[in-house]
Amino acid sequence: MLIIPAIDLLGGNAVRLEQGDFARVTDFGSDPTALALGFAEAGAPWLHVVDLDGARLGHWCHLDVIGEIAAAAGVPVQAGGGARDLAQVEAALERGAARVIVGTAATESPAAAASWTARFGARLVFSLDTRGRRVLTRGWRGESSQDPGALAATLRDAGARRFIHTDTARDGTLGGPDLSSLSVLLPLGVPVLVAGGVASYADLEAIRDAGAEGAIVGRALLEGKIELGAALRL
Repeated sequence: MLIIPAIDLLGGNAVRLEQGDFARVTDFGSDPTALALGFAEAGAPWLHVVDLDGARLGHWCHLDVIGEIAAAAGVPVQAGGGARDLAQVEAALERGAARVIVGTAATESPAAAASWTARFGARLVFSLDTRGRRVLTRGWRGESSQDPGALAATLRDAGARRFIHTDTARDGTLGGPDLSSLSVLLPLGVPVLVAGGVASYADLEAIRDAGAEGAIVGRALLEGKIELGAALRL
C-alpha cells in the first residue's frame, strides 16, 4: 500500500487545516521544501502537495514552490488546488508535477474531464471531496447536487485512472478515516487513495485491508503520531 505524505501550502508556509476551515490553521513552518526532502529521505514514494490559496482563489498561487519541491525531492509529486482549466493543468505539469489533482473542474464538467483524460491519461487524479452524501467543490466552500458514487461512475466512464477520496469532515481531525465510501468506489475498478482523518497505524492497516491503493497522510506524520518508515513497512 502507498503511504503518501501531504504538504498543504498557505501563504508559502506548510500548514494543516481542520476540516478545510481556513480559520483553524496549524502552521508547520516556512520551508515546505525542507519538509518534502525529509519525507523523501524517509522513503516516501510520492508527495501530495496542495495549494490551499489556489483552491480558494481558483488558480495556482504557489506553482513556484510546487516546482521547487518536485525538482528537489527526487520523488514524484501530485499537485492540487489550482487546476480549474486546461491551462492550469498544463502549467503544473510543466513545473514538474508528475500528476495533477482535479476536483471542482471535473465535478462541474465531466465532459472536460473526459477531454483532459484523453490527453493526459494517468497524469490526472480525480478528487472526490465529500461531506456525508455531498460532493464539495471550490475549496470545499461549494457543493454539488451529484451523488458521489454516481459522479465517480461518470468519471470512470470518462477515463479516470485514479481517485482520491477525502472525507472533509474528518480531514485534519485525527478522527480516523471514512472507509464506507470504498464499498461504492472500489467496485468501479479504479484505484482509490484515501485521505482525511488518518491518525494511527491501525487506521493505515484498515485502509489497506479495505482494498484501497493507499493513504494520504498529513497531520499524523507532521505531529509524529505516525513514523513514515514504520508505516511503509505495514
